[in-house]
Parts: sequence; structure tokens; C-alpha cells
Amino acid sequence: MSTATVEKETTGAPDGGSAASHKISVTFRLRRFNPEVSAEVTWQDFRIDIDPKERVLDALHQIKWEEDGTLTFRRSCAHGICGSDAMRINGRNRLACKTLIKDLNPAKPITVEPIKGLTVLKDLVVDMEPFFQAYRDVMPFLITSGNEPTRERRQSSEDRERFDDTTKCILCAACTSSCPVFWNDGQYFGPAAIVNAHRFIFDSRDEGGEQRLEILNEKEGVWRCRTTFNCSEACPRGIEVTKAIQEVKRAIITRRF
Repeated sequence: MSTATVEKETTGAPDGGSAASHKISVTFRLRRFNPEVSAEVTWQDFRIDIDPKERVLDALHQIKWEEDGTLTFRRSCAHGICGSDAMRINGRNRLACKTLIKDLNPAKPITVEPIKGLTVLKDLVVDMEPFFQAYRDVMPFLITSGNEPTRERRQSSEDRERFDDTTKCILCAACTSSCPVFWNDGQYFGPAAIVNAHRFIFDSRDEGGEQRLEILNEKEGVWRCRTTFNCSEACPRGIEVTKAIQEVKRAIITRRF
């Protein structure tokens, strides 16, 4: 009778070498702000050893857990779905959980700072309330009349495709906080709110398109957009944000949607 055996688990690298041999030394330059300590913004460098195939979020975890527990940032799912960890990395809006260290030229300091246009509460955390208020203002929900249906509201594939792109938004604010107009005008709805309005304006099952177009036709609506394409470049989901804004402008003029 044979005896079952358990193979010893190996913790080294696939090629037989030590996992530590794959690490490199990287400097992270973080923007620090703690209103309980000082009204001044400072920059702090942390030099850590990390695998370049890791993500910036992993580096921030390492810094917080091993170097400075006071470092403050948002994160939740860590898989590019929740949108919590949007921040400026090397001057561009990105999700820390999707940005690989090896793609950032780790031979130079990697700068990490909060997204722009929103009040910084502490370190990399900003006040998202103005962003979410603009989102609520465009009524991001299905509006219908009549009695509640007894079965699902069916829709053709063609009708669904009309607004498919804008359903991908995860409300990370990367697009809105990359917009120069939003930086200088806190009343502007911003790209994300317009994208989420687009998602329902062009939904064949919805009956609130006219209401949303009137809201976006106001002074701080779509006409504040200067078509710089910053928003489209910043979107981690690849949404054609500028195109969606232009389609909403066209719908306001033609009332065809």
C-alpha cells in the first residue's frame, strides 16, 4: 500500500532563483498634506525594493505598511473596477491598481499626487462630493412613465450598442479631474457626469432625455467643454468621452436622440 506524500512548496522564482533577485530599487515621490499638522504641502521620497511587475498600488501598500503608516489613500477592489484609487502618477491621471511600475521608467523617481480640481483632504485623498453631486444632478437612472412593467423591458442589440461605450464608467473621476475647465470652474458638470447622462439619453427605454438635455444645456453644462481630449486620454476604461460629449451637444441642437 502506497503512502500519500505532499511535495514541498517552492517559494523561489520560476527559474530557480530567489524571488528577491527580481526586485529593483525605486524611489516614490509622494505629495503629502495633513491639515491637522500643517497647512503646507510637502513632498516626501520613499526608496523601496519592489518587483517592477508590481503595481503602483502595491508600492503604496508597502510604503504604508512598512515605512509610514500615516500615508493616506483610497483603494477598494484593487482590480480596476471600483475606481477608488485614481491619482496623478508621473503627471497623468491613472488608476494605481492598473499601473505597472515597469511602465513608468522606474530608473527615475515616480511622482504620486492627488487628482486635481477637488479639495485635498489628506495626502492622496480628495473630497469627491462635488463630483458625485454633478453625477446625481444629471439623473443617472432610468426614467419611465406608466405602470410598472410585468416583464423586463426588452431592447435590441442595435439599440443597446448606441450607448454601450458610456456604460463602462466606474466613476473614478480620472476624466473630470483631467479637464482644464473643471480645474478652473468648480460649477462645471464635468465629463463623467455628461458621460453618465449620455448613457440614459440614448437608451431607447428611457423617457427622461429631454429633461437631461435641458440640464446640460445650462451655463455649466456641455457648452463649457473645450474639446481638449484630456478626458478621453485619462479614462482607464477606454471610453470615448469627448465623442460622447459631442453627441450630447448635437442632441441638444437637433433634439434627435
